[in-house]
Amino acid sequence: MSLTSPLADPEFYAGDPFALYARLRAEAPVARNDELGFWAVSRHADVITVSRDPETFCSGRGILTMEIGAHYDTPPTMMHTDPPDHTRYRNLVQPGFRPSFMRALEDGIRARTVALVDAIEPGVPVDVVSDLAVPLPLQVISDLLGVPEEEWPRFFRWSEAVIPGATDWPEEERMALSGEMVTYLLAAAADRRAKPRDDIISELGAAEVDGDRLTDAELGMFLVQLLVAGNETTRNMMSGGLLGFADTPGEWEALRSRHLAASTRALPIAIEEMLRWTTPVVAFMRTTTRPVELGGVSLGPDEPVLMLYASANRDESVFGPDAERFDAGRDPNPHVAFGFGPHFCIGAVLARLEGRILLEELLTRFGSIESGGPVVRTASPVIAGVKSAPLVFGVA
Repeated sequence: MSLTSPLADPEFYAGDPFALYARLRAEAPVARNDELGFWAVSRHADVITVSRDPETFCSGRGILTMEIGAHYDTPPTMMHTDPPDHTRYRNLVQPGFRPSFMRALEDGIRARTVALVDAIEPGVPVDVVSDLAVPLPLQVISDLLGVPEEEWPRFFRWSEAVIPGATDWPEEERMALSGEMVTYLLAAAADRRAKPRDDIISELGAAEVDGDRLTDAELGMFLVQLLVAGNETTRNMMSGGLLGFADTPGEWEALRSRHLAASTRALPIAIEEMLRWTTPVVAFMRTTTRPVELGGVSLGPDEPVLMLYASANRDESVFGPDAERFDAGRDPNPHVAFGFGPHFCIGAVLARLEGRILLEELLTRFGSIESGGPVVRTASPVIAGVKSAPLVFGVA
């Protein structure tokens, strides 16, 4: 069994993968996985190199190891495209995620957050996954899409169905749920084209650059990406980040002191550490288009290359000797939790906004946070999912 063999086993990701990542960075930063046929890239600098060069490392041949050898007549997501197609999509959807549009959501996000946080009883274990991290992003996305609030549990099932390893549901059930989601969102896209409203579907449907607009199918494709990526990543940043506080004595109290002292940078800095520490997207793949040298290894064309974001975000050469420690005051923090380069996450502003508001409301009410029971993680090579995380919040 090779050093990279565990990377092909979904159960590996439900445990603690970081010891292996450290070995890869030290011993084989660009290492071949023969089981699935890809190269694993574990150092921060090499992940950045791959990310910023789509001409050499393309997304159009798949972004997940299960897609090795796959060919798509049309891209399943915007993430599966390369310039110039990706640039076109980006230009058309970016206005829907402009900072001013996201800031306009703040009051609604805060109202949703307050309702959830108010239900937490001090001193009593609460599962921050089911009670906070799952409903909040999905309620926000429901608001964004202009659909009834009660749809969010349905959205949750759809989203879980399409994430590899997120559930143990039968393949037929997962495929049926995925089909339901696509049908629903395509119908929503067509409806907003005919009858625009004040929501992001209408905003994206009306977006135009030099006479070019998204087709209904392209709009539906992007809505699928928004629903799945927009809630899975934010959800696990929240739950994993709160676990970081609970597992690191003194960090919550120190952040609370900085926040109550009116430090305007305290929470944004803490959010970046929650993102680094959790790295909600474990890894994405690219495929070489030509011979290239990466990390001292010569690669030929058509070689799948897996960027281990979760390893890059613990790279000691970038984050120092305490890279394995959760530090809510870490600054600077050049993590790659949102990717890097042309594919930098388009929803980063929204994720940071939701995270900041959640911290504000929790810090106002609670003076401490600690573990309340065993944590259950998802066996997924794609999303660093947390299925259950009981925590206990103490009174301020």
